[in-house]
Amino acid sequence: MKELAAIVLAAGEGKRMESKDVNKVTLPLGGKPMILHTVDLLRQIEASPITIVVGFAKDSVKSLLDGDIVFVEQAQRLGTANAVEVALREMPQDMGDVLILQGDDSALYKREIIEALVNKHRESNAAFTFLTINVDNPTGLGRIIRNREGKLEGIIEEKDATFEQKQIREINPACYVADIQFLRKYLPQVEKSPVTGEYYLTSLIDIGIRNNEIVETLTAGNIPWRGVNTKDELQEAERMLSSRE
Repeated sequence: MKELAAIVLAAGEGKRMESKDVNKVTLPLGGKPMILHTVDLLRQIEASPITIVVGFAKDSVKSLLDGDIVFVEQAQRLGTANAVEVALREMPQDMGDVLILQGDDSALYKREIIEALVNKHRESNAAFTFLTINVDNPTGLGRIIRNREGKLEGIIEEKDATFEQKQIREINPACYVADIQFLRKYLPQVEKSPVTGEYYLTSLIDIGIRNNEIVETLTAGNIPWRGVNTKDELQEAERMLSSRE
């Protein structure tokens, strides 16, 4: 695989996990900290540099990793777009593509899926490519909106979705590959959410489409995946990991 940088977002406080002293990405999953599954995957595909965005309980994350990992701190938790912007400041100017993962939901990805995502991005000469999956219960997740021909029109969040849109089971698990120049150009155009005051990376999808950039998806279907925000979800991820191996 050609040169590929990676950014792992791991700055959040994880309030619903009630983890007060350590970042939730350091909690054990399958016998080792969640974040190590992700880093092992990135090393398998020879992503470099691997940049981890830390914030809440940053030392609990940094103490697990050393060597080839670059750490950057998101001093204010201003959303995923801001986290990526912070990471890009430490990245070489001539870098080509950047894989962006969430530290709390990427432990179950297999190497084949990530390599297929990167290949789709490069073969289609896309500026921004993201994974989509199908889930049985899409409640609370961003739905993928397509036209009758199946062409991507955007993502709609649950709070903005109509009843019909809420029936869509194809969702965005927040796994992206982007051309670094696309990120540098359009991240400053992401607008702050009037609801949360945060800047969301998903805004780049609408911005890219609006500016006639090539925005692609890789549809992976029903694969093991679990966003981990609560103790129950961590237990579910544990079951998924056990059944996968």
